[in-house]
Amino acid sequence: MKPTLRIGTRGSGLALWQARYVESLVSETHPEINSEIIVIKTTGDKNLESPLSEIGGKGVFVKEIEEALLSEKIDIAVHSLKDVPAVLPNGLALGAFIERHDPRDAVITRSGLKLGELPDGSRVGTGSLRRASQILYNHPELKITPIRGNVDTRVRKLREGEDYEAIVLALAGLERMGFQDEVTEVISEEKMVPAPGQGIVAIESRESDADTNEVLNSINHRETAIQAAAERAFLKRLSGDCNVPLGCRAVISGNNIHITGVLAKPDGSVVLKESVSGETDTAEVLGENLADSILHSGGQELLENLLHG
Repeated sequence: MKPTLRIGTRGSGLALWQARYVESLVSETHPEINSEIIVIKTTGDKNLESPLSEIGGKGVFVKEIEEALLSEKIDIAVHSLKDVPAVLPNGLALGAFIERHDPRDAVITRSGLKLGELPDGSRVGTGSLRRASQILYNHPELKITPIRGNVDTRVRKLREGEDYEAIVLALAGLERMGFQDEVTEVISEEKMVPAPGQGIVAIESRESDADTNEVLNSINHRETAIQAAAERAFLKRLSGDCNVPLGCRAVISGNNIHITGVLAKPDGSVVLKESVSGETDTAEVLGENLADSILHSGGQELLENLLHG
């Protein structure tokens, strides 16, 4: 094993929290391994104003980190799984998944009101088409206003500015950053299907790096890995990126898995939602089948309009 495990990560507070958490898990299972956290600035960090769909979609938060991994400047990369594109570069793999945090979305409002209690026309800040479409489907009287920035930046923008009456973020990120007391409402998964991989920290490595992958195997959470496989199979089949409003959530009970998927129009006027169940050892196939079912139920036309106008 290398004398020092070099951990690549973005520099946001949440990304650093995740990298340090992975570092602690490695230290617990392999106390003989030293580690070093290396911060890498990504395109998504350099451009905090433009919508993600305009600057490259999901890949803007991982591209530079993956390049460092391929060039062996780092040994592993720690990501929020929902930021990782469905297709990885040749030679790289997701070697471990940390036990999933609560994947639901959460609301913070300036007034303390829940989304359904806000006055008509209230501005809700989100940079996610998935969140926007499902909010508008349930609350068409609200107005979606774009917002970018790290978790703490978005909370500050809400509290200090007058551009938003509410913001919607991942509950996992808010809790990891200590903002749980700010949460006004946790949105049920029935009302808002989470993003594929939301609440999961994933570790990417080189397929050829056997020593490192052996270490990652020792910290991999099996149930979370199965959920991730199902949700990412759904994502891949629907060519999912930031310009496609889709969500997917896999729940495991014993040897069974239940997967719910959603594909929507950005304005919330159409929301296609279906579920499928089966055994956990068929998780990826079930995820693909769920995507196919949605495509056959009107999703194909919806997806073509989203991707090609």
